[in-house]
Parts: sequence; structure tokens; C-alpha cells
Amino acid sequence: MSYIYNCTGHAIQIPNMVSGRGCHLVDDKDKQYLDLESGVWCLALGHTHKRLNQVIKDQVDAIMHAGYCYSNAVVEAAASAVISITGFKNGQCVFLCSGSESIELARQIAKHITGKSRSMTLHDSYLGSYSSVKDRGRQWYVFNWEACAACDQKEACTRDCQALQDIPDDISEFIFEPGSSSGFVRFPPKALIQNIAAIIREKGGKIICNEVTTGIGRTGRWFGHQHYGIIPDMIAMGKGIGNGYPVSATAINAQTLEELASNPFRYMQSHQNDPLGAAIVKEVIHIIKDEDLISRAELKGARFLTLLQSLADGVSIKEVRGRGLMYAIDICDMATGDEFYHKLLSLGYIVCNRDALFRIDPPLTIEDEKFSNFVADFQKIIDEKNQTASRVLK
Repeated sequence: MSYIYNCTGHAIQIPNMVSGRGCHLVDDKDKQYLDLESGVWCLALGHTHKRLNQVIKDQVDAIMHAGYCYSNAVVEAAASAVISITGFKNGQCVFLCSGSESIELARQIAKHITGKSRSMTLHDSYLGSYSSVKDRGRQWYVFNWEACAACDQKEACTRDCQALQDIPDDISEFIFEPGSSSGFVRFPPKALIQNIAAIIREKGGKIICNEVTTGIGRTGRWFGHQHYGIIPDMIAMGKGIGNGYPVSATAINAQTLEELASNPFRYMQSHQNDPLGAAIVKEVIHIIKDEDLISRAELKGARFLTLLQSLADGVSIKEVRGRGLMYAIDICDMATGDEFYHKLLSLGYIVCNRDALFRIDPPLTIEDEKFSNFVADFQKIIDEKNQTASRVLK
């Protein structure tokens, strides 16, 4: 029996991965896998990055944890690095442990400042594992943008639209997940998001961008909201910012800080602003800058998307969507998805399997040749499937 209670909803496929290097994982049978899921979309730099690992070792030998009343210079340096990528002049941030927590902190700050109780988000957004964001009852206003996606005026969306006029006045914050859409990789119209943000601001609410999945270079820019031309009040970060280590950050702009100065706010957590997590965040940001991984992700992302879209045959693969190094592949049905997933796994490829959808988020460091080989092998699997189906029909 296992002593681990598995409540993830995902079955264990490989029980003993023993090592990782770059974009690859190795199991206890010495089989190598190309990790196109980046863990759970966390490993922006890939596995066991030498430069980052050295920083971790040095920090562990110095100080890992301090407490509420004590700190270390690395925390301030890391906060400066975070603010440098947000564009929040005179902003500040808080380091936490998970993306869920960074979102929750931003929500609490918004409610504290505005005095309003209702949160707003898009119907297909994922905002963390806490019940406060999963149970969207009367304390939520959920905006369904499905009709907007099909609207012939979506690129010229105006506030005359009835759906926008229906947004209530008591919204404390609009939480925008810019493109992940609960892992389905869908991109709301830019004009729609700009209108929503403007309306919420006029009503006295705050704009929070959930960049846990879409941030730290994943979409070919530092943050996914930068594709939408909006300026948030707070940004929630996680996953890639720790490259596999459980650390997150909530960045706060100067105006929001001014409001907090006259209306003090408290939030305490045991591992808030830990030196170890901060040291990791600082080095991840510096490595991404030094290796120019953001612009490389944008360029590689466009090439890889073209390769993936060549798989869409209308028979086995219905559609491919993507931005930067974040992709979704819609497969014709669940059984086919499971079949493709296990065949890819047997060939040494790890993708995120979500029934009739594959989510692909390779490390920003992935090489063109490795991704091209994956697409070529995937094409062979699709061709085999289609040829078999054709023989059966005959």
C-alpha cells in the first residue's frame, strides 16, 4: 500500500522519477523523458539548473527562514528584482509559498481597500485551489465571454454592449487570468478585457492579474496581461518564479500601497518573505534576463506553434492554440487522447493529458531540435491512428 493520499485527480504514471536535467527526466529504469509539461508548468529554466542550484545551496548554508520581525538582505534584493519586471514604479511585493496564496492575498487587499465584497472573474478562469475562489456563489460575479469570442465586433468591442452594462457596482476586484483559461489556453478579446478593466476602475474596484501560469516568460513576455495593454493594481505570481521550489509573490502598485498606508492591512503566514524562497526568485529573474529567455520564448513559440498546428487534421486533432511557449491541442475524443498520451509516454514524451486536450508548456530553455522531434513522432502516431481507422472502414 502507499502512504500517500492522492487527491489530485491524476493517476501516477511513473512511480519513481530519480533525476532531471534540463528538459529531461529519468526514471529508475534509466529511461529518459522529454518534459513538455515543465513539472506542473513550473520549471521555466528546466530541471536542476546549475546556476540556480548553486544559489540554493549557498542560501541553505546561510539562512533559510527568519520570521516576522527579522529579515535578510536577499529578501529586499529579490523584491527589487520582482518590481523591476512588473513596471510598478515604487511598488512592493510579498513572498509567499503558492500561487493560490498570492491570489488570495491580492483579493484580501482589494476587499480591505474597497470595502466591497464581490469578486469578478471570467467564467473559465482558474484562480487556485482554495474554496474562496472555487465556490463562486453570491460573493462572485462571473462574466461568461463565450458569446464575445464569436462576436463579429470583438476586435472593436464597445461599452455599449449589454453584457458590459450588466457589470454590477459592488465589485471589489476583477481577477484576470490572461490566456490560461483553466488550462484550456483560450484568449479573450483584447478590447473586451480593456473595457472590463476600465469599468471596474470607474466603479472603484481593483484589477488583479493572475500570472501564476501565464507569467515569467510563458507567453513570450514577462506577463500575459502585457498582451492586453492593461495596467493592473496587483499581480499574483507563482510556478515559474520558483522553478520548482514552492515560492510565490504578490506585487502591489504604488497607488494601492498609498491606500494601504492610510488603512493598515495585516496578513501573516509562517513562510512569508523567507530568505530561501526570495533568493530563488531573485536568481530565476536574473537568469531569464541574462539568457534573454523572454525574447527567445517569443521567437521559438511562434515556430513551435506553426509545427503544432500542422498536426491539426480535422480527424484526430481538431485545433491547436498557443501563445509564446503555452499550447493546447484539442483532440477528437477522450479515448483518442488517452491513446495518444500513453503512446507518447512510451516514446519518452511527457505532456499534460486532460482527457480530450493536451496542454504543452516546455521549459523556456527547450531546444528547437527536441521540440521538432516531438512533433515528428506525434505526427507518426496520428498517421498510424488514421491509417488503422481507414482500414477498419474499408
